Amino acid sequence: MQQTKIAAEMRNNSGQRGTLSAHRAAGRIPAVVYGLDKKPVSVTVDEKAISLIIRKDANAIITISYQGGEDVVIIKAIQRHPVTDKYTHFDFQRISLTEKIKVKVHVKLIGECYGVKTQAGLVEHTMREVNVSCLPTEIPHEITLDITDLHINHSLRVKDIKPGKFDLLDAPEQIVVSVTAPKEEKVEEPVAGAAEPEVVAAKGKKEEGAEGAAPAAGAKPAAGAKPAAGAAPAGDKKADAPKK
Repeated sequence: MQQTKIAAEMRNNSGQRGTLSAHRAAGRIPAVVYGLDKKPVSVTVDEKAISLIIRKDANAIITISYQGGEDVVIIKAIQRHPVTDKYTHFDFQRISLTEKIKVKVHVKLIGECYGVKTQAGLVEHTMREVNVSCLPTEIPHEITLDITDLHINHSLRVKDIKPGKFDLLDAPEQIVVSVTAPKEEKVEEPVAGAAEPEVVAAKGKKEEGAEGAAPAAGAKPAAGAKPAAGAAPAGDKKADAPKK
C-alpha cells in the first residue's frame, strides 16, 4: 500500500461560497479532515499534488500536515463539478494503521475471453468495484479476475474472487462480470395482402370545345367556328320537295 505526504493549509469562513471559489481559483481544493473522535478540521490542499496521488492510487494512505497538527488519512469522498469534472471538495478520514477499515477496490479484468474471441459474445462488467475490509496497510491496489475461460452465458461472481488479506463485504452470489450472446437485429417484413395506397387523380375543368364533346342543345356556335361535318348551316331550312 502506497503511503505519501501532503501539506494542507487551514481555512477560515469555510461555509462562504465566495471564499471557496477563491481557493479553487488559486489552485487549492477545500477539504475536511475528520474521524477517530477528534474535532473536524477545515483545510485546503494543492490541486496538482492531490491529483497526482489519486492517479497513482485512490486508496493511498496519506499523512496530511497542517498548522497545529498532522493526521494519517485516506480519501473517503470526492466531489466534482458537474460540468468541468474538476475537483471541488475532499473528505479525508483519519485512520489507525492497526484497525481494519472499509474501502472500495477496483476490479480489473485480465485474459482474452473465449466467449468473445470464439463465440462473438459480449463482456458485461457489472461490478467495477467491490467493498472490502482490511488493515490500511493491506489494502490491495486492485483486484484481478481472469476471464480467459469464460463462455457465453457464463459469469464470475464475488465468491470467485481469490481471497487475500481482506474480507469481501458484498454478497457472494453477486455477478461481477458475464458474457452474453450478441443481440440479433430484427428486420420488419411487409404484411402480406396489405392494400396499396389509392392514387387519386387530380380533378380538372373540362376544356370548352374539347374534341369529341357534343355542344349543348340549342347552343349557338361561336363566331367564326366551322359547322360540324354534315350539319346544316344555322338558319337554313330544308327546301320543300317539288310538287308533282
